Amino acid sequence: MIKHSIIFCLSLFLSSLAIVYSQIPIDAHWGKGIQLQALDSSFALKFGFRFQSLYQGVQNFKTNSYEERAMIRRCRLKFDGYAFDPTIKYKLELAISNRDTRSGRLDEMGNTANIVLDALVRWRFANGWELWAGQTKLPGNRERVVSSQNLQFVDRSLVNSRFTLDRDIGIQVRREHSISGVYFRHIFAISMGEGRNVIASNPSNGHEYTGRLEVLPFGKFNGKEDYVGADLTRHQSPRLSVGVTYDYNENTPRSRGNLGSYLMDSEGEYVFSDLSSWQLDAVFKYKGVSWNAEYANRKSSNKVDGFGSGSGFVTALGVLTDANVELAGRYTVIRSDMATSSINDITEYTLGISKYVVGHSLKVQGDVSYVEQEAFNSMMYRLQFEVAL
Repeated sequence: MIKHSIIFCLSLFLSSLAIVYSQIPIDAHWGKGIQLQALDSSFALKFGFRFQSLYQGVQNFKTNSYEERAMIRRCRLKFDGYAFDPTIKYKLELAISNRDTRSGRLDEMGNTANIVLDALVRWRFANGWELWAGQTKLPGNRERVVSSQNLQFVDRSLVNSRFTLDRDIGIQVRREHSISGVYFRHIFAISMGEGRNVIASNPSNGHEYTGRLEVLPFGKFNGKEDYVGADLTRHQSPRLSVGVTYDYNENTPRSRGNLGSYLMDSEGEYVFSDLSSWQLDAVFKYKGVSWNAEYANRKSSNKVDGFGSGSGFVTALGVLTDANVELAGRYTVIRSDMATSSINDITEYTLGISKYVVGHSLKVQGDVSYVEQEAFNSMMYRLQFEVAL
């Protein structure tokens, strides 16, 4: 019912655009969305959509079996712009593929599709200062903050899937400034600590506190490419960004804080823990070569079964050719630090190739991974294309 309502509203919206602009040329470019602005400049709106079609096959060496699937990995609708004044910006992003919405099948989320990803207001209240309020990604590991549209491989690494902070509802204060050519970003966030779209009331929960510092010793990247996979603009001088995040999620009942299952005891009562996380990351780009690395560590105050305690490391190197084809390799290792952790030991080696037709807005990517874990070793093959208006 919710999906039908969204599709109906979007149909009306797109139909109205078609009527208004059917005889008027639009100044638009592929990958930049459809942009509108009021004549009195009181608001602006940009609308875009994107989807990813994925094929994945896994060869299990223990059972000598091959499993495959094809799906719409992601399908997103994005709206952003400013309201009343260019210093007040907003963002709304909706996820409508089955893979996107399945996480809502929980009592805590109303047993319905989990559609809303971002619903955010940003206010630049002073030079270099911004206040964010609403639901969006927390300032955690860089790989997670990079949009899934702009990834260097078919998907993010296992370090991200096990240790990311993901999205939450709250406020963030951000500051950007430079000193003698060195650029700094400071971010502090206070959020609910339960993840996105949780509607259940639970007074026993605490809050989540996140702080992040980024240092760019050689100045800013072109076009914010410190949060874009590959060196698509081919930086003619070296660019480096180093970031560190500390996060404390107080009294959470979820195995990974903002994500994971809700843990309960034999009587059906929530089991709580304080989760503390350190995340270190770096990205370097120069003349089509890109390198990045991340380290993550999470500790749980409660040693009962299920909380995701452990550490992970991932690093990747990519080289972009003159034909906008990138060859890249990635190494990932995950280690649990206690027997009761929900995180399992795993090592993964990945080789990828990407053809960027129109940057990350129109591309084809493939990769092959060799995965080592205790239960069995396997090979994984993936092919995906991305279309983003």
